[in-house]
Amino acid sequence: MSAAAPVAPERVLVLACGALINELQAIVGRHALDHVDVECLPAKLHNRPALIAGAVRDRIARLRDGGRSYQRILLGYADCGTAGALDDLCAEFSARASQGDAPEITRVPGAHCYEFFATAHRFAELSEAEPATFYLTDYLARHFELLVWKGLGIADHPELAEMYFGNYRRVVLLTQTPHGDERARIETCARAGAERLGLPLDIVETGYGELETAVTEIGVPNPNAMPIQLDAPRRSHEDQVPA
Repeated sequence: MSAAAPVAPERVLVLACGALINELQAIVGRHALDHVDVECLPAKLHNRPALIAGAVRDRIARLRDGGRSYQRILLGYADCGTAGALDDLCAEFSARASQGDAPEITRVPGAHCYEFFATAHRFAELSEAEPATFYLTDYLARHFELLVWKGLGIADHPELAEMYFGNYRRVVLLTQTPHGDERARIETCARAGAERLGLPLDIVETGYGELETAVTEIGVPNPNAMPIQLDAPRRSHEDQVPA
């Protein structure tokens, strides 16, 4: 009697902000989550958060129409300024999932990426210590010129710097990168950005925080999954740098 074929874990999807692509690929690689696919939406959606939920819905539909369907999807977003729209979308899909009509969708807990990288408790401590803090992640530090200086119009209208940042007291870099050459480059970018704003810089190493927890939890194999042929994990590299 031949041994039963092993049951491969079901493919699951992380559909995330393009600002998280490096961190997500690192998490998937660290935990050998070869059955987790990563797709990213444009990071510039954060400038218009009201569009995020619709973009998520559209991408899921495009994947389905292209023959890629999933039972479970993690949104690599916190609320991110959507005023509950992502939570409403998750609730809608969860209700449909109970009828077998849609994937089960959850998101990373928290109000924004600063909170889930630092973890809620630590971010609350940072905020309480100095409420007037402007936060950077590694991604924002690397792209400070594009996202902050040009993105907010300060490059063309320098007087806006005081309007936007006049009440801030410090910049905090929440860094996901361990010590090394890349960490040094990120700190240099963050320091240059803080200097342009005329603010002191504090550096707090967070690692991947609750993003890693959420990804590894959804990556736990479902024991009821049907046997499938595992292909190489599909990961989108689009929008690594915001337009």
